[in-house]
Amino acid sequence: MSKVFDIFMAGIISGIVAYTTTQLGVGGTVIGAVLGSILYQMMSHFLKEPLGKFQTQKIESGMVYVLPLLLIVGIEIIYLMVPIHSKSEQIFYFLEGATDWNLFRFIGIGLIVMGIYPILQSEFIKKQYGYFLSALGIVVLLRGFLDWDSPLISIYSKIYVQFDSFISLMIIFVLSYVIISILNEALILIRRNNAKDTNNEKSENKNKNQDIDEE
Repeated sequence: MSKVFDIFMAGIISGIVAYTTTQLGVGGTVIGAVLGSILYQMMSHFLKEPLGKFQTQKIESGMVYVLPLLLIVGIEIIYLMVPIHSKSEQIFYFLEGATDWNLFRFIGIGLIVMGIYPILQSEFIKKQYGYFLSALGIVVLLRGFLDWDSPLISIYSKIYVQFDSFISLMIIFVLSYVIISILNEALILIRRNNAKDTNNEKSENKNKNQDIDEE
């Protein structure tokens, strides 16, 4: 039943990503991945919980949660490389054009949404990661409005222009920290489960040997 659930959710997530990509371009891929990740975790919490153990759910939720974050890290690295690498510049402006120059706005909104989920429901993803992502989402979203002509934006635009590379490095660092932390937690749970299974097998074998000796 668990495998059927995973296949079913994979189909839904693929459909969401395909639809948002069709409607919004490449930036829709980010939005679709974020929505798919959140949907998977919500459905897993309400439907799959009776079907599997808590630790298994936490591992799966963590794996799904980091996928859109990896995509965003890749985009930030491309953006950081724009001034020194012509190929990165071409890729970045292709992404911007495909999203109708809304790439950072989509990413910012996506990060905020991904941050809100663990803040409200921290069963599988730690609440502190939600605060990190929400803060980063606001930073990226503000960057996305730099091309707007507004007195409010002009107040902080100079900071972004002067420290843009530093801001990108900060975003990459924090996202990498969250990704590595979540994957590390999942790896620890996997090792614990494996160790527990090994101990259970040893215990069963020991009991069998004792039964044989008694006979």
